[in-house]
Amino acid sequence: MKLSVIGTGYVGLVTGTCFAEMGNQVTCIDIDEKKVEKMKEGKCPIYEPGLETMMVRNYEGGRLEFSTSYDSINSAAAVFMAVGTPSREDGSADLKYVYAALDQLVPLIQDGLIIVLKSTVPIGTGESVKEYLSGKTDKKYVVVNNPEFLKEGSAVEDFMKPERVIIGTDDDEAWKLMEELYAPFNRQVSRTIRMSNLSAEMTKYAANCFLATKISFMNEIARLCDRTGADVNEVRHGISTDSRIGAHFLYPGPGYGGSCFPKDVKALAYSAREHGMSLKLVETTEEVNAEQKFYMFNKMKEHFKDLNGKTIAIWGVAFKANTDDIRETPAIYTARALTEAGASVRFYDPVADDNFEVYCKENNLKAEKVENKYDALNDADALCVLTEWSEFRSPDFGEMKKRLKNPNLFDGRNLYKTKSVLEDGFTYYAVGKRI
Repeated sequence: MKLSVIGTGYVGLVTGTCFAEMGNQVTCIDIDEKKVEKMKEGKCPIYEPGLETMMVRNYEGGRLEFSTSYDSINSAAAVFMAVGTPSREDGSADLKYVYAALDQLVPLIQDGLIIVLKSTVPIGTGESVKEYLSGKTDKKYVVVNNPEFLKEGSAVEDFMKPERVIIGTDDDEAWKLMEELYAPFNRQVSRTIRMSNLSAEMTKYAANCFLATKISFMNEIARLCDRTGADVNEVRHGISTDSRIGAHFLYPGPGYGGSCFPKDVKALAYSAREHGMSLKLVETTEEVNAEQKFYMFNKMKEHFKDLNGKTIAIWGVAFKANTDDIRETPAIYTARALTEAGASVRFYDPVADDNFEVYCKENNLKAEKVENKYDALNDADALCVLTEWSEFRSPDFGEMKKRLKNPNLFDGRNLYKTKSVLEDGFTYYAVGKRI
């Protein structure tokens, strides 16, 4: 099947590459010429495990193409819209990139084209797009909602082995084509679910906001554990064995970040206000998360009393492990608060360090990048761990203690065993653990 994908970010590039892997003819479109040339040279513009190898294999095999031109839409059976939908100041989703892309494809629409909204869009966008296009072309087309459920760091695996595929459409022919397109990803059990466009849009927001709520809930429980002396790890284990609750998204930490949860929580709350109601749980989820991003900083402030002139080492600046994405990462909020308090930051991240360095320079944050996790500790007053990279899980505590000016460890991901760290002579702080 011939497909076009507009946008080559985390969603678009993974979508196009994985469809090509299944034998489809895919053209990925992006207006950034440098980015397109980079992909043609076999260099993946984002870090996602397994993506670059698959991308190169399909590009060299002639199944995957990259272009700044929209011409491939002329012969495509479906075009996937995978452009950004960032948050506005009021929390609403900004759809300017969606409509800019629609304007580009209008002259190329052929009868029967399926326009697939892969980006996360507000409830009602599918209907709005239909109305928008109806005034610009007489061609027959179908607008389908096919929201993505990809986790950064495991996006390729999530696409190749989906838990569910949501197809929002009232058109039988479009449903048949989408079902056929996704059939190779559902060899054993069909997980493709048909529903209305509106329900598909709502499903995406409901899923992400529910997961975000679980995170904020556990962070609040962790705060109470800090006050009472209970241990959140024991509590988490105790409740996760309840099948009604499950074990996922119950790990307390420095707050969620990335490209999805923050903006989706804001967007759903905004949509509710537009319809004359407030989603109190969703709004509180956002409030708790905003506070949580300063939780480790507040522990450092309480410990040192005065942070002016202190040097704080940070391990991990990506919002989660296995990605180079720093959007809404807790490290930004921690580094900014430390800078405002007069401290200096020295950071290490195995993948996201360059992106974070650029951000810090653009925003006048006093932060220095180093190439080795132990070098970050040299003569520092404390270490703060903010990302759960595997290489941080079993460090040499003797080396850490030797490098640090003072053995202060702020474990924002609860990676370390409390007893072992204390026996090694560290002053230890974590998130809700009994110390």
